[in-house]
Amino acid sequence: MGTSFGRGGATQYLQDMANADCIVIEGSNMAECHPVGFQWVSEAKARGAKVIHIDPRFTRTSAIADKHVPIRAGSDVVLLGALINHILSNDLWFKDYVIAYTNAAMLISADYQDAEDADGLFSGYDPSTGKYDNTSWSYDADGARDETLQHPRTVFQILKRHYARYTPEMVRQACGVGAGDFAYIARAITENSGRERTTCFAYAVGWTQHTLGAQFIRTAAILQLLLGNMGRPGGGIMALRGHASIQGSTDIPTLFDLLPGYLPMPSVGQHDSLEDYLTRVHSKSEKGFWANTDAYFISLLKSWWGDAATADNDYAFDYLPRLSGPHGTYETTMAMKDDQVEGYFLLGQNPAVGSAHGRLQREAMAHLKWLVVRDLNMIESATFWKDGPEIASGELKPEDIDTEVFFLPAASHVEKAGSFTQTQRLLQWRHQAVQPPGECQSELTFFYELGRRIRARLAGSTDERDRPLLDLTWDYPVDEHGEPDGEAVLLEINGRFRTGEKAGQPLSTFNEMRADGSTDGGCWIYTGVYADGVNQADRRKPGHSQSPVAPEWGWAWPANRRILYNRASADPQGRPWSERKKYVWWDEDLGKWTGDDVPDFPVDRAPDSHPDPALGGPAALAGDDAFVMRPDGKAWLFAPSGLVDGPLPTHYEPQESPVANPLYHQQQNPARLVFPRKDNLSAPSAGAPGSGVYPYVFTTYRLTEHHTAGGMSRWLPYLSELQPEMFCEVSPQLAAERGLEHGGWATIVSPRAAIEARVLVTERMTPLVIAGHTVHQIGLPYHWGVGSDAVVSGDSANDLLGLTLDPNVLIQESKAGSCDILPGRRPQGDALLRFIAEFQSRAGATTETDNERMTPREDD
Repeated sequence: MGTSFGRGGATQYLQDMANADCIVIEGSNMAECHPVGFQWVSEAKARGAKVIHIDPRFTRTSAIADKHVPIRAGSDVVLLGALINHILSNDLWFKDYVIAYTNAAMLISADYQDAEDADGLFSGYDPSTGKYDNTSWSYDADGARDETLQHPRTVFQILKRHYARYTPEMVRQACGVGAGDFAYIARAITENSGRERTTCFAYAVGWTQHTLGAQFIRTAAILQLLLGNMGRPGGGIMALRGHASIQGSTDIPTLFDLLPGYLPMPSVGQHDSLEDYLTRVHSKSEKGFWANTDAYFISLLKSWWGDAATADNDYAFDYLPRLSGPHGTYETTMAMKDDQVEGYFLLGQNPAVGSAHGRLQREAMAHLKWLVVRDLNMIESATFWKDGPEIASGELKPEDIDTEVFFLPAASHVEKAGSFTQTQRLLQWRHQAVQPPGECQSELTFFYELGRRIRARLAGSTDERDRPLLDLTWDYPVDEHGEPDGEAVLLEINGRFRTGEKAGQPLSTFNEMRADGSTDGGCWIYTGVYADGVNQADRRKPGHSQSPVAPEWGWAWPANRRILYNRASADPQGRPWSERKKYVWWDEDLGKWTGDDVPDFPVDRAPDSHPDPALGGPAALAGDDAFVMRPDGKAWLFAPSGLVDGPLPTHYEPQESPVANPLYHQQQNPARLVFPRKDNLSAPSAGAPGSGVYPYVFTTYRLTEHHTAGGMSRWLPYLSELQPEMFCEVSPQLAAERGLEHGGWATIVSPRAAIEARVLVTERMTPLVIAGHTVHQIGLPYHWGVGSDAVVSGDSANDLLGLTLDPNVLIQESKAGSCDILPGRRPQGDALLRFIAEFQSRAGATTETDNERMTPREDD
C-alpha cells in the first residue's frame, strides 16, 4: 500500500467500515481474528451492505457474510486481476476519479516490456541474481501524459493489456471459483462503487504471508483506485493487524531495514555520508511530504544523540550502523544454524512454535552460545534444549547443546503503562492496573536498565566505536519502583523545539521539524501525539459526545487523521462526489479545506492551484494531487519504483504447488528469495517428477481461543479446555480418499517434517476443481507446540513450512504448502526421521528442487 498510495498503514478507521455499501474480506478471518473490529462489519450489514468472504475455509466470518467464496490458497491475483479486467472491459471504472487522482495517463518508457510479452518476466530481469533493474519501468523521460488514455504506452492501456487474459474462465481454472461466484463478486463491487456508493476491502496475513504477498495487496489497491474507493467514507483497504501494537512495531520498527517513521536504514556503499543518504532516499525536487525527509531524519538523529549530534559531524550520521545485506529473522536463523551468530534475544516471540520451519528454528538456537527469552511463561523456545521434538527424535541431545538460556520474566499488558498503536494507526494509552509480580519487568524497564548497565561498563572508554552508546540521550525520569516514565518516552518520540523562543516545547506537527538541528523527534509520523504538552493518546471522550469520526478518542497518525488521502473524497474542483459520501471539501468562502476529518492535503491549497513542480515538496503539489506522499501526487496503478518483483501484479504459483501456472511457463515468482539447503527442501511443483508425493495443499490459520504460538493461552486452563488438541480440517471427500476418521488421528508430512493432529471432517473445507483436477486443501491451526510446561501441547503446524520469502518485505510463505496426509499417528524417535526421508526420496527432493529462479524448459 505504501507503493500504491504513499503510506503502508490501513487507509481508514475500523468504525468507518460501517459506512461501506459492500465489504470484501479476503486473506482474513476477521470475525475470529479481529472480533472487536468485526462489529463494524456487522453494523454495515445491518445498514444494508453486502459482505463477501473469500477464503479457502468456511469460517465464522463466512457464516455472517452474504456470500462465502472458496478459493485455492495463493491464487488471489488471478481473481482480483479478473475483476480489474471486468471493470475495464465493461467500462465500469470511475473515469473522473481515475484520470484526476491516479497515474493512468502517464506514459511509460518505450523500453518497458510486460510480463504478458515475456512469458512471466518483466523487462530488466537478471536470471543470475534473480533481481530486476527497474530502469525500463520508469515514466517516459519527457514526463508525457495522455488524458485521453489512448496512447499505447499510457499506464491505462498497459493495464488493459496486462489483465486481458485474466478472465472468469481463468479464475475457474486457477482459483476454483465458478462463473456464478465471480459474477456475484463483480456485480457487488461495481454496483456499490462510484459517486454515491463505496466498497471496502479488508485483509490480514492470509494475503501477506506468500511469496507474492505484497503484490496481492497491490492488486486490491489497483482495483480500489479504478472504482474510486480510496480516501472516501466506507472505502479504502483495511490492513488488519492481529495484536495490540503490530502496527506500532512497524512504525517504530522491529524491522532490520527501517528506522522510525519508515525511513530506510543506511546501506554500505550507497549511504556512506549524510548527503548520500538524503540525496538517494528522497529527492528535494519530488512533490509531496517525503521531500522533507531531511527534516524528519535529522530530527531523529537529534532525538537519539542530542547535543552530540551537530552540523559538524553530520548530526552523528556515522553513529548509525549500515546494512550489508538482508538481516531479517529468517536470514538470522540460518546464520545461527551456520554458527555465524553467538547470541539472540527473544521478546514476545516463540520461534520454536510460531515461526516458519520450526525444526530449523530449534536446531539454530541449539548452535547459539547464549539465548535470552523474555516472556510470561516458560515457552518452548526456552525449553527446546530439553523437551523439543528433536530431543524425542534423537537429533539433538541436551548434553550436546551448549546454548545457555536466560529466562527473564516479563510484565503483562495490565502490569505496565504505555502506548500501543493498533490496526487503524490509532495510538491509545494503557494505564498500569497492578504492579508486576516478583522480578517481572516491562520492556521499557528492561531496555532502559540494559542500556544503563552497558553505558556504565563503557564509561571512560576512548574507543570511537563506543561513542554511539555513550552519547545516547538516556536520561528518562523513573518512578518509585525504578520504572522509566513512559510519557517521557512518548514526548521524546513526538519531538520538541531545541532552540528559540519555544525551546523545550513539544512540536504540534511534523511540518514544524527542521533540518538544521533546531528540532528533535523520535518518529516524525507520530509528531502531534503530545501536542500542547498533552498526551493525546490518553483521550477517551465518549462517542456520543463527539462526531462519528471520534477525533478525541486516542490519536491517529499522521496528524490525527482518520481517513488517509481524503482529498480524494472530493472531485477535482473540491466538491464532494456526492452528498451521501461527503467527507472533506474546499470551502471557497474560508479559502481552505474543511470537513469531518483533518484534511490530508495542504489546507490552503485551492483545487485549481498549479504551482511550479520545480518548487519540490508540499509546495509543488497541485490542487488535485490527492496522494501527497507519492512523488508525482498521484496514486499508482502502475508502480515505476518501490517494488522489486514487478510494476504490476501478475500471477505466480506458491513455492510449492500441485497446480501448474495457467498463465505463464514461469511457475513461481522469479524474484522470490530461495534458500537451497539440505535442511530446507521443497516439494516438486506440478508436472515435475515426484510432485504426486505431496499432492495436497495445506494452509495455516489462528483460532479465537488461542493466541499465536500459545504463550498467552496454552498456559491458561480455561482457554486450553476450549481448544485442547491440535487438529486438522479436511473435507469429507478427502477423508474418504485417505481413510481418515472424524476424531481420529492423522499424520501430515511435508519435505521438512511430519506432524500428527486430530481429524476434523467438515464441509467447511471445499474440494476445488482446478484445470480439470480436484485439489484438496487442509486447514491447520498453528498454536500448539511440543514442550513440558504448558497446560496443553501438540505438534506445531509451522514445522511443516519451508523458508521461501516475498522479495519485497521478506515475509515467509505460511499460507500455502504441499503435503500428504495419512491416517494414524506419526512415527516416533528415529523412525520419524526415516519416515520423512522416505517421502523426500520418493519425491526426489534435492536442494535444487523448485529453487531455480527461472522455471526450466524441457528444451533447456
